[in-house]
Amino acid sequence: MSKSKTDSKNESVDKLKRSLVFWVERYFYKPTLLDKLLSFLLLPLSWLYCFAMFVRYKSKVIKDFGIDIVSVGNLSVGGSGKTPLVTALASRYEDSAIILRGYGRKSRGLFVVKQEGKILCGVDISGDEAMIYAKKLPKAIVIVSEDRNIAIQKAKELGAKIVFLDDAYSKHDIKKLDLLIEVDTKNRRCLPSGAFRERLWASKDAITLREDKDFKRVVHLRDKSDKMSLVTAIARPSRLDEYLPDDLINRHYYEDHHSYTKSELEDILRSDGTDSLLLTYKDFVKVEAFNLPISLLDLEVEVDKSVFDFIDNYRMKD
Repeated sequence: MSKSKTDSKNESVDKLKRSLVFWVERYFYKPTLLDKLLSFLLLPLSWLYCFAMFVRYKSKVIKDFGIDIVSVGNLSVGGSGKTPLVTALASRYEDSAIILRGYGRKSRGLFVVKQEGKILCGVDISGDEAMIYAKKLPKAIVIVSEDRNIAIQKAKELGAKIVFLDDAYSKHDIKKLDLLIEVDTKNRRCLPSGAFRERLWASKDAITLREDKDFKRVVHLRDKSDKMSLVTAIARPSRLDEYLPDDLINRHYYEDHHSYTKSELEDILRSDGTDSLLLTYKDFVKVEAFNLPISLLDLEVEVDKSVFDFIDNYRMKD
């Protein structure tokens, strides 16, 4: 197959994948009438799935790793602002470690992304979210691993005194404090009828955090230019709408964790006739080396003191 035909085929696959991802996000959070009908028809599968998740939860035996562990997550699929919240929480504590699976990375297994103030691998190995932690938290240890248990042991070996797990509510075999971000959705059903991966089980202790009550977002627009094109690959990009400037030239949405190429971003700059690309920090860490004109939509979080009190009280009980 010629190079041009291969490129065309890959482009078609990417477009199909993107369309599917965006349809799923709409189906869960902004359903049409047909989406609601499909959701209703899938209810029996949702009941079976939710029951299986409950059986899985009850079958787990909790293990104490001998270190303070805090999980920050949400029950539904899609973005909820975990990364900036974990960043804000971990920045307060000395000898902290961040552990996450590393979705979207081109690697498998355990990798120490950052240790003793040094970033030890590239974003292809770490994934975008882990690289955000590595760049935003000067002193924290950052580890990616599909197996959280092994990663926790590694964090202890490296001298961590408190571990923050990114998106680990479902790891019911780990003794931890669970913080759950409340996501605004009218559909409270389990997959595949609704967006919920799991329920907040009655016998499980967890603290629910609500935006604008327990934390609030603060957005800084850095290196603004006169003509900007938004380019972003985050889940549910409509979450950005309230923070965007009114004078954007164009908007380009990609599926969550999309890996950009320099040429596709250069094409956007050229076709839109813009001076810079407006990116979130999650996008920025993947394209920083391209040396393109970039404006940054930098989302941070201010956390209410009560959330730190939850963590400190949990640590004192241990």
